[in-house]
Amino acid sequence: MLIFLDVETTGLEEIDRVCSIGIVWSEDGENRTIYELVNEGKKIPSLASSINHITNEMLKGKPKFQESEAYKLLTQHNNEDTTIVGHNIKFDLAMLKKSGFNFIGEIIDTLRVTKHLVSECEQFSLQFLRYELKLYKEEKELLQAHHALSDATIAKNLYEYLLEIQPKEKLAKLSFENVLLSKFGFGKYNGRYIEEICMCDRGYLDWMLANILDLDEDLRYSIEYYLREVS
Repeated sequence: MLIFLDVETTGLEEIDRVCSIGIVWSEDGENRTIYELVNEGKKIPSLASSINHITNEMLKGKPKFQESEAYKLLTQHNNEDTTIVGHNIKFDLAMLKKSGFNFIGEIIDTLRVTKHLVSECEQFSLQFLRYELKLYKEEKELLQAHHALSDATIAKNLYEYLLEIQPKEKLAKLSFENVLLSKFGFGKYNGRYIEEICMCDRGYLDWMLANILDLDEDLRYSIEYYLREVS
């Protein structure tokens, strides 16, 4: 079974929790969906609300995640025959694990797979890829950025795009293989080649590796690779 999933959260810190979840799956040849707001007891700060448009008032009286229909569905299909697909899906599943759901099946991360297979893209956010790859042409209704069900739907469209390049088994494998990045995508060296910075400002890269604990794992892999190459 294929399940496309996205969650919105109260923030990105350890204390933050899921506040909404969107799921798309097929059953009896028809696409089915679940969208729910859930209340895990963590208030939403204004910064998070400004992104996902979910307020504390909207969560009042909503069930905990383990009392939701989404939890029932995921638990029912929590086995090795189920594949969960999403954009940066490891984050979503890590957030769900905080709420008591530990997935044991296969995952496909459309973010990492796109970096492997469509590396010429300037950015890899879900919304950028939605337009860059013209995924919007497959949309049957108006979708809203940072809405869990909309993002799960866009992830489904992206998965189907990637499936035309490589089979499902390859997409699953690539989801766990590091991507060798060539350029920085942020910061003071945004757009500059990592290999170039290794030669002219090695100290800065050593500092990044030592001090940025949540550094993107592909960027960390790439920095370490080029540092070895130019040493």
